[in-house]
Amino acid sequence: MNEVVGRDDLLLVTLDTLRYDVAVRLAAEGRIPHLAAHLPGGAWERRHAPGSFTYASHQAMFAGFLPTPAEPGPHPRLFAARFTGSESTAGRTWVFDTPDLVSGLAAAGYRTVCVGGVGFFNRLGALGSVLPGMFQESHWEPEFGVASPASFEAQVARAEQVVAALPADRRLFLFLNVSAMHQPNWFHLDGATAAAGDSWESHAAALEYVDRHIGRLFDAMRSRRRCFAIVCSDHGTTYGDDGYTGHRLAHEAVWTVPYAQFSLEPPRPRRAPAHAAAHAPTPAPAPAPAPEEAAAR
Repeated sequence: MNEVVGRDDLLLVTLDTLRYDVAVRLAAEGRIPHLAAHLPGGAWERRHAPGSFTYASHQAMFAGFLPTPAEPGPHPRLFAARFTGSESTAGRTWVFDTPDLVSGLAAAGYRTVCVGGVGFFNRLGALGSVLPGMFQESHWEPEFGVASPASFEAQVARAEQVVAALPADRRLFLFLNVSAMHQPNWFHLDGATAAAGDSWESHAAALEYVDRHIGRLFDAMRSRRRCFAIVCSDHGTTYGDDGYTGHRLAHEAVWTVPYAQFSLEPPRPRRAPAHAAAHAPTPAPAPAPAPEEAAAR
């Protein structure tokens, strides 16, 4: 990460509340082709969330504690605040001297931008202002929130505007919290009703909806230069698992999350086909000067 930071743009997408089992099944069944095209080996990595609900998990991630690989460690981190005795800080870790990653990247010259989703990013009150307040620039509209059936489309459109407005030589750290999988999500499933409520199936349909539009976000973020991207869930949720519903509780469906990191390469400049130059028309010779013009020369 010491080579990446300062060279690449950075993208962190949290698929809020996305369950690991849903993400894995949809990737295996070919139902999220745009995401799967970027997953290393076409599969999600199984990790453990740093918190069981949005606020706690994002506070940890913004301190450099991304979801942890779900097998025995040690697991060196990508980013870490300078902290004496840290066992997860390695030589390849990008170390910052501020309280959080966001301000650390700002100090390194990045423009830090938040496109919020769920209520902890809506800036409608003191609590909803803490996380977006870490960023130099933050955006939230009701259309980005959990009650909007078109939330992700609206978020991507705002992200495209952010990228287009940034000077070409300024590095960007864009964070986007996707609200679509969070309850209520019943409206993403054909034939579902509010009375029937949310389900594993409507949760999966919401991920399919996100996949249909995430290519636009990736294209925007790679349009300026290479972009290092992290796409993960902040925590899962339950739909009657062992009698539980929701999250902010200690259950496997909540603690286990999908994770992926990859680079988005900028588009290659188009080159004219070799045969085009060979078949280009020969310029016509300049007309000969008139006699009186020749005499004047």
